[in-house]
Amino acid sequence: MSIVVTGATGQLGRLVVDALLDSAPAEGTAPAERVVAVVRDKEKAADLAERGVELRIADYGRPETLADAFEAGDRVLLISGSEVGRRVAQHAAVIDAAKAAGVAQLAYTGVLGGDDADFELAAEHKETERLILASGLPYTLLRNGWYSENYTANLAPVLAHGAVVSNAGEGRIASASRADYAAAAAAVLTGPAEEHLNRVYELSGDTAWSFAEYAAEVAARSGREVTYTPVSAEAHLEILTGAGLPRPLAEILVDVDRAAEHGALALRTGDLTRLIGRPTTPVGVSVQEALDAS
Repeated sequence: MSIVVTGATGQLGRLVVDALLDSAPAEGTAPAERVVAVVRDKEKAADLAERGVELRIADYGRPETLADAFEAGDRVLLISGSEVGRRVAQHAAVIDAAKAAGVAQLAYTGVLGGDDADFELAAEHKETERLILASGLPYTLLRNGWYSENYTANLAPVLAHGAVVSNAGEGRIASASRADYAAAAAAVLTGPAEEHLNRVYELSGDTAWSFAEYAAEVAARSGREVTYTPVSAEAHLEILTGAGLPRPLAEILVDVDRAAEHGALALRTGDLTRLIGRPTTPVGVSVQEALDAS
């Protein structure tokens, strides 16, 4: 039996592999030689192979390549694809291959709120969950909330203009670091299967922050004047497209902020903290890490 991570060279995938490799080689954990990375590009994963990770080459968008991606008894993490609009077909190909192989567990990184998530970006996640349930495979649904890095990766224009701009109004975000979510995925892949099979986890940060609070955090840690500028959805769309973002992506970001305004991203269940065995990473820490790396 192997622990298999798909999309293993992506930002989340690499952190999951790191967490698996760092697991103590004791009962119920995954030593390095049992970690498998499913990747499209062998060269990009060369560093993983050097650390003892087995590579299996496959592409979500080419179903024929997935035939040898999994083996009977594998515990698999399907990390959602990045190509919005194509993900349902891609995920379906992975699910079909996992079922044909007879994997023991299929974990999936969905979106916080599941069927109750009413923003457009959630649609493909909800359909993927339906496909997983229909497959009959033993599953674990990891409904990830927002990554703090979704915001801290964009600090340069925030600092340049001295403003955090959003159409979320006074909405709050219960974000956590990408590493927190990776640790949760590793926990469900390495822990006793009976604890995690056919379970749904709503994962989010311990604290939900507002954009005004986020702006204040950036200001305090950077020593710069940064304020929150709430705008309408229409104005925000114009700002984003004017800054060069493709309109479809800008529309997604505006729609997510709309969802945040009415609380869709503020859900807190404590599931993430329970899985990782520690508090989630405060957004201020993620801000500081981004500033230190800039």
